[in-house]
Amino acid sequence: MYSLLFKSFFRTKIFLVSLALLLTVGVISIFIGKQYLVKQEKTIAAAQVYQEESIEKNVAYHSEDLGLLLYYLRFTLIKRPQNINAISIGQSDVNPLLQAVTIRALEAQKYDTDFENPSLLMSGNLDLGFVIIYLFPLVLIAMTFNLYSEEKELGTWRILAAQTSAKAGFLFKKLLVRILFVFVVLVFLLFLASAILQIPMNANFWAIFVQSVLYVLFWSALCLWMVSLLRNSSFNALALISIWVVLTILIPALVNNYVINAYQVPEALDAMVEQRDGYHEKWDLEKDATMTEFIEAYPQYKNYPVPEDEFSWIWYYGMQYMGDFAAKDTSAEMTEKIILRNTVSEKIALFVPTMHAQLSLNSLAGTDMRSHLDFLKSLTEFHKNLRDGFYTKIFDHKSADAVDWKNHEAKFYEQDYSFSWLKLLLPTLLITLIIAVLAGLNLRKL
Repeated sequence: MYSLLFKSFFRTKIFLVSLALLLTVGVISIFIGKQYLVKQEKTIAAAQVYQEESIEKNVAYHSEDLGLLLYYLRFTLIKRPQNINAISIGQSDVNPLLQAVTIRALEAQKYDTDFENPSLLMSGNLDLGFVIIYLFPLVLIAMTFNLYSEEKELGTWRILAAQTSAKAGFLFKKLLVRILFVFVVLVFLLFLASAILQIPMNANFWAIFVQSVLYVLFWSALCLWMVSLLRNSSFNALALISIWVVLTILIPALVNNYVINAYQVPEALDAMVEQRDGYHEKWDLEKDATMTEFIEAYPQYKNYPVPEDEFSWIWYYGMQYMGDFAAKDTSAEMTEKIILRNTVSEKIALFVPTMHAQLSLNSLAGTDMRSHLDFLKSLTEFHKNLRDGFYTKIFDHKSADAVDWKNHEAKFYEQDYSFSWLKLLLPTLLITLIIAVLAGLNLRKL
């Protein structure tokens, strides 16, 4: 039976079109991921070279004044990219993998990023994750929507029904042949991505593998349920396409619109204004207004002189510190709201397999918002260590020779890629089982 069903399927045009479409777009998406990795590697290599050259040039120009030298010098923190990022580029095209900061106020530097083409950002990246989430369901729908209705409309169903008592089993086998074909292409593309992108087969790769298989299984169950309703081809096609639009476009857009409006972030502007005011207004105030609060944070400098009638670096960097201090609470509130937005989206996604798959792939690839917030948190610690390491030398009027600049090459941030298998797989698995049971109950009436 299966050999006949496979031969019959392989002779259809939909098989050839689907095979060509999935392989072509899948391979293109893998090479787009490869291009993304190459671009990131070039950017990181350029940043490392730039930092070395910048230190060398500025030390030559300002070696006698360490305060002035560190006004200009930038120090780079890099989120070490992993090849698995290329499977699901996620938000890493708008959230940079590296930040170069001075020891001046941090808030104004946190959100510096490269210029990107807005039209490209709007359309997103054609990575393998996109192909799995959007294209594979469409192909599955195109191959399965008329499994029963085609036989009925061609008048062959009565003949088939007369030759077998297991009519539901026959439909299930036809569906299984098509699902196996889709799974074979999916597995081939995932292993091809692993080979081309040199992705190690660690837990995160296998989690993406299992999540992708489960996601296609969900759409297979949905198609089987639609076929089990025993409606005509037009109804099945329209209904399945409508479900695809609702699950992949409409609901994610509504959820995004809801979280943006329910958890607005006016703190983004407030933090910037407070940081600027916290620093600039100090120029018009008595120096004690700056130094009193600065000394509370750094009591070890309470005996350092701050002349009223001339410029001093301890006063200048104290003003810079107070800029960040003024925006500290607002910046923390903004981060909490962004985390809340993400949490709400993840909870809703537990009931929407398309959203859950997208968020899961981004999380497993380390390209989601939480990963970026962790990076910004590490950047804050990196910036504090720079300040703490340089302040004493600056305030003691040391020269550039007092610093071992070889220790100040670009630093790398190691990202945490841990995840929960239960949280990853259970939501989609339960929804798939429920739909499959409903389809089975419908087919029992056949």
